[in-house]
Amino acid sequence: MMRDPGVVHEYLRVFSLPDQNGQTTLQPEQKTRCDLLRIGEEEYCRYINEFWTARQRQASRLHEISYRACFKPQLPRFFISLLTMPGDIVYDPFTGRGTTPIEAALLGRRVIANDINPLSRILTEPRLHLPAYDDIRARLYAIPDNPEAAGEIDLSMFYHPDTLRSLCSIRAYLLKQEKRGVTDETDAWIRMVATNRLSGHSPGFFSVYTLPPNQAVTPERQVIINRDRNQTPPYRDVRAIILKKSRSLLQGLEQKQRENLSRAKESSLFLTRDARHTPEIPDNTVSLTVTSPPFLDIVQYATDNWLRCWFNGLDAEEIGKGITTTRKLADWEAVMGDVFMELFRITRPGGYVAFEVGEVRNGSIRLDEHVIPLGIRAGFVCIAVIINQQNFTKTANIWGVNNMAVGTNTNRIVLFHKQSDGL
Repeated sequence: MMRDPGVVHEYLRVFSLPDQNGQTTLQPEQKTRCDLLRIGEEEYCRYINEFWTARQRQASRLHEISYRACFKPQLPRFFISLLTMPGDIVYDPFTGRGTTPIEAALLGRRVIANDINPLSRILTEPRLHLPAYDDIRARLYAIPDNPEAAGEIDLSMFYHPDTLRSLCSIRAYLLKQEKRGVTDETDAWIRMVATNRLSGHSPGFFSVYTLPPNQAVTPERQVIINRDRNQTPPYRDVRAIILKKSRSLLQGLEQKQRENLSRAKESSLFLTRDARHTPEIPDNTVSLTVTSPPFLDIVQYATDNWLRCWFNGLDAEEIGKGITTTRKLADWEAVMGDVFMELFRITRPGGYVAFEVGEVRNGSIRLDEHVIPLGIRAGFVCIAVIINQQNFTKTANIWGVNNMAVGTNTNRIVLFHKQSDGL
């Protein structure tokens, strides 16, 4: 059973955030604010409230995989819970770290995930079938350190020699398993966690102090950081760090959630494609899409991922060529217009698309106002613009989305509906 748009409007209009243990950022009595957004001759409902809390401890620890420009799990959970039923298909054409498919799987939905960056699948798919902690430990310590192990590039500015030896030994094992076509779920899990622990700014990562884990600096820049901080890479126990992170990710999962994840794994579809062309997805099958597309040229995804690509034997430069980082709004609209045409094809009648965008270039461009005509042109009906009102993070300001200064919210979701036949 699909939610009727009228029911959705009423739900948003009277919504009140349940008690979140003091984590709500608004006054308890604040209600949804409703106004109209005018685009050309048409007007669209806009709802403003705190529809979900952004605090991480309100979500499963399984989501705690660092990736730049990702939304919080509470966002897809809100729409999945409201607009779908268990067993429905939930899709994300720009999967990133996998927030939407993992949350959908936890809630008992079937998942389809796509991202042109192959790192996305490496970081997402292993969390749908969880290996036992003891199996992870046994596998890690069965991989011997090779005294001759070394990477193809100089990484001495990031890692202690003994750390690099362990890291390269594990990397060589994983690449050999992949080449032989025998990578199993435990191997895939180790690869995911190791990819996530390559560099960061705390002892929980393999590297010396560097930038946060979602943005790897160049070797040349790391040399400067080391000099300015008067630091040398300390020894890090690679296996112990992988095990500690694994224990954290696996902690707190209920048996029902584990069963849902395993069930989703069996029916899941993972694609590494341009979101404009996904022929593997049949027509009229997806109940809900929840996604956030690349925003113009704000974040350089490929540049951030060169170290992760090295560890996984991927060509970062080649991958970067296929990732959309358009500088001109007209070019971005052209790409997204084609994405909406594909989304309309695969969305089932009565289904929805929740398209999260934001303000860019110091608030001069509100992408929701540009997305609405694209969805309508593809055949969708725009139900509403939903703005989640909350406090903003320093990271948003780093990206150039200084929402606190202009008094608007970082989460702006345009909700589209594909009408049922005859409506």
